[in-house]
Amino acid sequence: MLWDIDHTLVDYTGVGSSWYATALGAMGTELHTHPDYGGRTERAISADVLTTHGLEATDENIRRLWSELIAVADQASGTMHEAGRALDGAAAALAAMAGHGAVQTLVTGNLPEISVHKLAAFGLDEHLELEIGGYGSLSAHRPDLVPHAVAAAAAKHGTAFAPGDVVVIGDTPNDVQAALDNGAVAVAVATGHYSAEELAAAGAHTVLPDLADLASVRKAVLG
Repeated sequence: MLWDIDHTLVDYTGVGSSWYATALGAMGTELHTHPDYGGRTERAISADVLTTHGLEATDENIRRLWSELIAVADQASGTMHEAGRALDGAAAALAAMAGHGAVQTLVTGNLPEISVHKLAAFGLDEHLELEIGGYGSLSAHRPDLVPHAVAAAAAKHGTAFAPGDVVVIGDTPNDVQAALDNGAVAVAVATGHYSAEELAAAGAHTVLPDLADLASVRKAVLG
């Protein structure tokens, strides 16, 4: 199972923009235009932020921006629980899937270092194998993250995962597309900025209003 983070497991509305403003400020530039975060990877978002603010999106500049973002997240780690909330049913869903023996990790636009902070604030990292995730530092193209995570899981567990055995859970059409492009099962939750109708139109195999109904989560994931 490949979980998205923001608006799927947790809600940190406004935090991303605040962190980008601080990170960009550390590079001597004031944030004046907010990027589109919805289901995009940090590599894509960072490149947009840099070019929009008159900076070259070189690998050096992208990595400097990431370094500043990680520093902001590290500093905020002790108060993350005050800046956001765990979404209804998230903890129970993760625990239930672990009880079914599912290999659970992330496919997220976030950087790995920031992912840990966002999840650990609410104890949501317990059942996730974070070292085999597909993170937003890997590619600007979200579908690329899925095979990376699947290959890492296969290597760790010594087993092959057929595309149909892989479930991607997220809240945006980009999450759905990442699943479909790799032959995986797309489970969408309408807990973000996209409606159930929009997620269904994107091709999700199942759309849930949220993760609160554990029986519905089980059926969507396990059949």
